[in-house]
Amino acid sequence: MDLIVTAILLGIVEGLTEFIPVSSTGHLILASEIFGYDAQTWAVFNVVIQLGAILAVVVQYWRTFWAVGMGLLRLEQTAIRFVVNLLAAFIPAVVLGLLFKDQIHMLLGSPKVVAWALIAGGVAILTVERLAKPGAYVGLGQLPLRQALGVGVLQCLAMIPGVSRSGATIMGALAMGIDRRTAAEFSFFLAIPTMLGATTLELLDNRAALMAGTGPVGWSHIAVGFAVSFVVALAVIKVFVAYVSRAGFAPFAWYRIAAGALAVFLLSR
Repeated sequence: MDLIVTAILLGIVEGLTEFIPVSSTGHLILASEIFGYDAQTWAVFNVVIQLGAILAVVVQYWRTFWAVGMGLLRLEQTAIRFVVNLLAAFIPAVVLGLLFKDQIHMLLGSPKVVAWALIAGGVAILTVERLAKPGAYVGLGQLPLRQALGVGVLQCLAMIPGVSRSGATIMGALAMGIDRRTAAEFSFFLAIPTMLGATTLELLDNRAALMAGTGPVGWSHIAVGFAVSFVVALAVIKVFVAYVSRAGFAPFAWYRIAAGALAVFLLSR
């Protein structure tokens, strides 16, 4: 398959799946099996194009970030709590990501892990949807610190490919009494420092090959994937928040279970 076409397809997959609880990394790993390309060759690409999806969050919520910035200048407590909660939720991923970086990279090469994690995550979503009480906490700037830290700890489950970063954080937030919209938006905001950190590490680890242009996947392919993931993610964010606020997450759970079961069947043949 032509490299540019592959970059476009992977950009679409990333944009569609980064912010819904179905695991973008897991889908990119499974896509390597379906499209027949070398996953290791595209490993850096898969991480860096996530910044396109992250940029979509910044564009979609620029008014929120502007208000927080202005609030910090005025020392408003809601703005300060917003930033403190975001940093508290980010720290667990930094610590565990650095400690277990090699083990995480090993798991990224296992489509079977992804398949079973999709199924397990779907069951978990259905369970939380059934048991979680209506959310009492509204707005990231209103959350107690322990809730924010708890969401950050649960985000670390997404280091297992197929678990879904957004799924772990949103379901964890719901289980701790955070309302649906705030849970989804908290997941979006937390993605910004988390994916910036992951991308920075990947670029540093692979800077020599990228600067030399020795690999088959270069900056032009990354640029295409970045642009595609940005455009697709921007559309997904708008639709997703409106949908889950009224309909919940069960359809995503059933999709995960069906996709995981199909993947298990195909990978076992």
